[in-house]
Amino acid sequence: MQLVSSLEQLRQQVKQWRQHGLMIGFVPTMGNLHAGHLSLVEKAKQYADKVIVSIFVNPLQFNEQSDLDAYPRTQEKDAAQLVETACDIVFMPDAKTVYPEGMAKQSKIIVSEIGDRLCGAHRPGHFDGVATVVTKLFNMVMPDIAVFGEKDYQQLLLIKKLVDDLNMPIKIIGSQTHREQNGLAMSSRNQYLSEAEKTTAGEIYHTLVDIKHSLENGRNDFTTLCEQAKQNIEQKGFDIDYIEICREIDLMPAQSSDKVLRILMAAQLGPARLIDNVTCHLA
Repeated sequence: MQLVSSLEQLRQQVKQWRQHGLMIGFVPTMGNLHAGHLSLVEKAKQYADKVIVSIFVNPLQFNEQSDLDAYPRTQEKDAAQLVETACDIVFMPDAKTVYPEGMAKQSKIIVSEIGDRLCGAHRPGHFDGVATVVTKLFNMVMPDIAVFGEKDYQQLLLIKKLVDDLNMPIKIIGSQTHREQNGLAMSSRNQYLSEAEKTTAGEIYHTLVDIKHSLENGRNDFTTLCEQAKQNIEQKGFDIDYIEICREIDLMPAQSSDKVLRILMAAQLGPARLIDNVTCHLA
């Protein structure tokens, strides 16, 4: 496994691989890796001959400077974990490599509609930062496939639309959410939680599953169902940004006639903003 920080070195290696007709897979991360991240690398290896993982804490997608400053940076530990996977290159650019003229002068990518709702409504500009850095990383790595986790389902759809809209020759692959034993979706932000809070945080997944079971049992009063769930989980100490039942294909609000759904939640618990979702396919 190679550790690379230079764009020139990265492109030279990618060029050599392409000359040998090798397929290149890519997993972009912000580091502080956990088992969920490592599963994305293994997924990429199923589709590609060589796998590149990037580690870059992207300042353009943070709404608060304090949140950016607090984000854990564990590059040495991350690299050690990746040695045990199918990773071939860990690309760790600095901010000057990614934003050579600074963020104020950086051209930005805006993905219409899908980035405006849910997390986009609560974190203005966040998805512009995500779309911009992913586009830049795609142009640096030039992968054939890229893997993103379904925990960030809105992000996954946004990247798929970005690739389609800009005619990028990249296949985007979603990978199933990895969970703790209590159902809590694995996230780098989980380490902000105390042990008691981690136990409580499992209620997010259980609440989503309860909504799913209600839908499967014939309920179609979506607004009431979400409001009841919101009231129940707020009593356990959560501050809810949203609980919504959406069409899975585009995350627009679901109608009673829709059958392929995605139930999503974002909630603050203590110092951590947590997101999760489950799929629901009705007969």
